[in-house]
Amino acid sequence: MNLFFRTLVQLLRSRRASRLGMHDVGRTPFHVLPTDLDVLGHMNNGVYLSIMDLGRLDLMIRAGAWARLRELGYYPVVSNQTISYRKSLQPWQRFDVETRIAGYDAKGVFVEQRFVVGGEIYAQAFMRGRFLKKSGGTVSIGEVADALGVDMTERQLPAWLARWSDDVVLPATRAEAPSVWS
Repeated sequence: MNLFFRTLVQLLRSRRASRLGMHDVGRTPFHVLPTDLDVLGHMNNGVYLSIMDLGRLDLMIRAGAWARLRELGYYPVVSNQTISYRKSLQPWQRFDVETRIAGYDAKGVFVEQRFVVGGEIYAQAFMRGRFLKKSGGTVSIGEVADALGVDMTERQLPAWLARWSDDVVLPATRAEAPSVWS
């Protein structure tokens, strides 16, 4: 809900924007709003993650994937994500979120996103997403690729990103996951 109005605006903008292929780089423009700020006066680190959602939504809408996934009753969720910050975004500063698919594994899609000002990277993030069915259960990445007509071989997953995903994975939802500190 924290970006409800921004999401509505993004939905309208994305529907009117030029079409993209699933493996193109999507560029989504934003400004740092007063509601994005933390007590230090720059964009809050959590807002970056929320705005990344809008960048991924833009790419999916512009590539035609969003409508097709909804038609099938599939929806994406974030499994893992990591972000590195280089420079702070300041109030009213204009920036673009660049979004592209970095690769695939057997269960998910990996997405790279950058916060860019005047061609310079301010922050960079990677996330791994899975797809679920509204009726319950998961959707394999192969099923998603078939439904969208995506050739997964066009994007080979970097080895370090596969290792990262393996290193940060939590147990499956039906497995035990006790909170025990060592």
